[in-house]
Amino acid sequence: MFFTYLRRELRRRRKAALVVASGLALGIALVIVVNSVSNGMAQAQDKVLQSLYGLGTDMTVTKAASADTGDAQRPRFQFDAQDNDGSTTQSSDRVMVQGFTTLASSTVGQVSSQKGVSEAVGGLSLNVMKVDGEFTRGRFQQDQGTGGGRGGPGQGGGQPQGEVRGGGADFDINQYTVFGTDVTRTALGPLTSSKITSGRGFKTTESDAKVVIADAAYAKSKKYEVGSKITAKNVTYEVIGIATATSGDAAANLYMPLQQAQTLAGQKDKVTTIYVKATDSQQIASVKNTIQKNVTGTTVTTSADLAETVSGSLSTASGLAANVGKWLSIAVLIAAFLVAGLLTSSAVSRRVREFGTLKALGWKSSRVTRQVVGEAVVNGLIGGALGIGLGLAGAYAVTAISPGLQAQIAGTGGGFGGGPGGGGPGGMGRQAAKSLEVALTAPVSVTTVLLAVGLAVGGGLVAGAFGGWRASRLRPADALRRVE
Repeated sequence: MFFTYLRRELRRRRKAALVVASGLALGIALVIVVNSVSNGMAQAQDKVLQSLYGLGTDMTVTKAASADTGDAQRPRFQFDAQDNDGSTTQSSDRVMVQGFTTLASSTVGQVSSQKGVSEAVGGLSLNVMKVDGEFTRGRFQQDQGTGGGRGGPGQGGGQPQGEVRGGGADFDINQYTVFGTDVTRTALGPLTSSKITSGRGFKTTESDAKVVIADAAYAKSKKYEVGSKITAKNVTYEVIGIATATSGDAAANLYMPLQQAQTLAGQKDKVTTIYVKATDSQQIASVKNTIQKNVTGTTVTTSADLAETVSGSLSTASGLAANVGKWLSIAVLIAAFLVAGLLTSSAVSRRVREFGTLKALGWKSSRVTRQVVGEAVVNGLIGGALGIGLGLAGAYAVTAISPGLQAQIAGTGGGFGGGPGGGGPGGMGRQAAKSLEVALTAPVSVTTVLLAVGLAVGGGLVAGAFGGWRASRLRPADALRRVE
């Protein structure tokens, strides 16, 4: 009897049911779109952060550079003329640790043994400056600065500047960044944010091999390909692979085995950054505190810390979605629920004769109330179905358009920098601000759909509560008065 009466009433009152369902549908659709856009923005922000330290890394451990190391650590080249005509052609490489401060490799083991740490791996960020040219009698001194020779702009921590004292020079400066990666544990670190698109990756047996992987953009500019040779400090390395950054820019121009990077820089058993993955992503803050407490002299940076440095249209849109969008959704839902409740209550008032007659025939108030609530819940489910359809269409439209958003990462000190030439975390000196463009998508998660279903049922129950309350107050005499 319940379902028969329910089906008949819904069919007879299609227009009223559609009005109630449509109101709920709009509110639910807005919730789906806002949640999906927020998820898309979170994913976009993750891509930006992954370009700094790699996929799967929850935090990094570094040792901040001392305040008085800036001038003392600036790279200097000196060339003394030796030819009889007062000129000479010389070439020199200078390999510098990005950030000027290193940690002992044994620190990696200390960090990995901390409670809550799933895996930890060390990396070494380097900056290589190669100077080639002809120098007249006198002395050439090269400092980190803002100018440069004919070598054009360098990368990472400022442009090279040449100065000739007591003579002249015609020289080229080539500057590039190198990241030393632990080839036995490649699941963490900046290289994970790039994909091998030509050649191959490192083998676990190549821990001290003279091989490198070149970033695709850098390889294109230098015309490197698989099999090319690169020389640094009279050591020849073979390019075994080309890697293309999958999110943002690459962390370094070249990647090589950690031991080779340590040898190249004269930093045996040293690392600049330790990349850490937590056993539970919900306990990252706790793991951070544990590491800082038990591993002295270190700075721990999490993705949440880095997220605070992201600005630009991505940050603005994310803030709008999280604040304005959230409260707008809540306001629309409350309004939709209230309207559905009032419309249901009004519909019950128009059915006084019907319900009064049913009570006169022996229907109890509870039975009438159940009937009204049942109708309202069905209307809510219909509204939920419509809302899910509208919400999915809206999310699909956002994904199809994929509007571009700018993300700017503020410049950082030696503790944690990134970007091409920045050498990734632990960059040299103060890193310049880095701007990336990411495409916005609106992925709809199962949780969002379940939330929509819950709101549909909730909206039906709210409407049913209004209508049930009104129906419960009807008496058989009401039907007689209505007839009169």
